[in-house]
Amino acid sequence: MRKFLFELPALGIAVPSFGLALLLACVSALALAVWRARRERIDPDEVMGLAAWLMTGGFLGARALYVVAHPETIRGLADALRFWQGGIVYYGCLIGGLIGSILYWRQTRFPFRAMADVVAPTLALGSAIGRVGCFLNGCCYGAVCHAPWAVTFPAGSPPWARHVQAGLIPLDAVRSLPVHPAQLYAVADGLLLLALLTWYFPRRRRDGEVMALLMVTYPLTRSLIEALRDDEPHAYLGLTLSQAISVVVFVAGLATWAWLLRQPARRHADRAVHSGRQPVKPRGVVVPELPLVGKRSA
Repeated sequence: MRKFLFELPALGIAVPSFGLALLLACVSALALAVWRARRERIDPDEVMGLAAWLMTGGFLGARALYVVAHPETIRGLADALRFWQGGIVYYGCLIGGLIGSILYWRQTRFPFRAMADVVAPTLALGSAIGRVGCFLNGCCYGAVCHAPWAVTFPAGSPPWARHVQAGLIPLDAVRSLPVHPAQLYAVADGLLLLALLTWYFPRRRRDGEVMALLMVTYPLTRSLIEALRDDEPHAYLGLTLSQAISVVVFVAGLATWAWLLRQPARRHADRAVHSGRQPVKPRGVVVPELPLVGKRSA
């Protein structure tokens, strides 16, 4: 655990590890989205415009859901807005980001399903990088375990405070009990989902399938990791807040798949390439039409 990575010497400002991880997650996700958008014949400017709405909505949603779930941690408006020090819920980020995306789409009418496929792998990447920040910050910790890969956190950390409060360790304990490195499990989960979505991307037959795949896989892996965490109460039919939301997202993902399977097997990238290669036919000259490009795109 390292709550602050370094201090800016000229300003005397300590840089929080969680805030820096969020920044790196956003920059990396945006770079990946722009790269993928170019390959899918989507205007990168639309991605940049969407990013502003998506990230703003995401941060507000992530912090708002945390405040709703943990009102006891908020003493004023400043506390409610201090997301860079921890205290956000990833599902709140997705919900807020979706709302921001819809608001932007109503203005520009970008290809929504094709853009959703572009965004899906970036969500997995952003989650993986963000969870590194959680590990350094000490939040989102796991339950007590004695596996060889278990980790301990220093005095003053969230898991240490949890164990002291539960009477598991004395107040003068130097470190917490060994716990599951749940944050690192989430890092591995994000990277595996990124690999899966990247592999499936050129194999999709319809726009929206990559996002639908994320909607049915992430809730499953998130629920498994959530079962190994010890920082959230079980308040909804024996489920944590994130597990309850996972059920909703999983069902929505299945419904999205069912709807997509009833749509024509076509993709925005293929239509864009085909229309972009249509030659202008001068009068009196017969120009053969070019064939439609192959179904796969990287």
